[in-house]
Amino acid sequence: MKDPRKLRTEAPNASGLSPNAAAGGAVAQATDRQAYLKNLTLRQLRIFEAVATHLSFSRAAEQLSLTQPAVSMQVQQLQAELGLQLVRKTGKKISLSQAGEEMLRQSRRMLDQVQIAEAAMAAFRVGPGARGGLLHVGVVPTAHYFAPKLLMAFADQWPGVKFKLTVDRREAILRMLLEHQLDVAIAGYPPSEADVEAETFAQNPHCIVAGAGHALANNPHVSWAELKDEPFLFREPQSATRQFFEHVLQAQSLQVTVSMELSGNETIKHAVMAGMGVSFLSAHTFQIELEARRLVVLKLEGMPKMVDWCLLHRRDSFLSGVNAAFKTFVLQHGNVWAQCAT
Repeated sequence: MKDPRKLRTEAPNASGLSPNAAAGGAVAQATDRQAYLKNLTLRQLRIFEAVATHLSFSRAAEQLSLTQPAVSMQVQQLQAELGLQLVRKTGKKISLSQAGEEMLRQSRRMLDQVQIAEAAMAAFRVGPGARGGLLHVGVVPTAHYFAPKLLMAFADQWPGVKFKLTVDRREAILRMLLEHQLDVAIAGYPPSEADVEAETFAQNPHCIVAGAGHALANNPHVSWAELKDEPFLFREPQSATRQFFEHVLQAQSLQVTVSMELSGNETIKHAVMAGMGVSFLSAHTFQIELEARRLVVLKLEGMPKMVDWCLLHRRDSFLSGVNAAFKTFVLQHGNVWAQCAT
């Protein structure tokens, strides 16, 4: 008599496969998943990152000096290899799927690591005594008044370096830093929730300024009470400078007249010089006007008010090559190039 255990067959599962067959299929699927990115190229990453950043095939093609069909084909090929839709197209507009947004983050991280490797290797390719590499620095608008001098001073010590300088609001700079679009950044101290390292290298003095012909211009001791009825020109509500000044006013228990809200340091300066009111600005923004005696700093007790200038970089990144050298240079010498008169 045959052993009944040898006659037993495996019951199919819900998918119609036996447990062994299903297990084999699961292994095959796992293997396929692991192989999804085996043919991924840097070209595909760069093209997808450009398309996802601009949300435009034509703008990505222009940036990369490619034809639009070539860009579209590379993105389609990437989607086919992943088995996922990354880019949705509705009419002439495109958007990213949830998978596309995640792929954009990962693409930027991978491209950032490639850039770090390229910068590190560049030091070995250049001639004796020279150093190369690409340094992408982001700065807030106030810092751009001294950032070019700082970069050129660094270039004297690191010959062959190439710079890319991005100027934007603090929120945008922090976002670009976290999304691996920047190597390092110069800004004030970041919010506590920002996932970045911040090291102070200089101070940023803020003053109350008036036009050269203002009634308080030559007063050696201006009291805060004298400002109560002065028309003040305020930066826009999202401005870090405005938020800082509001804290200063609160500390002085002073309410002032907001005569106008203006966007940008240059607009504020010209309005002050035109006699439209007084304002609170970083001293970095008005050095030329101060030297030309078109603006004056009002002499108030406890002024200027200081905030820190910081060098920022991602906590999850290890700085090397030109990036590490720039950080060291800024922490050691940045204060010299960030000095300004008040």
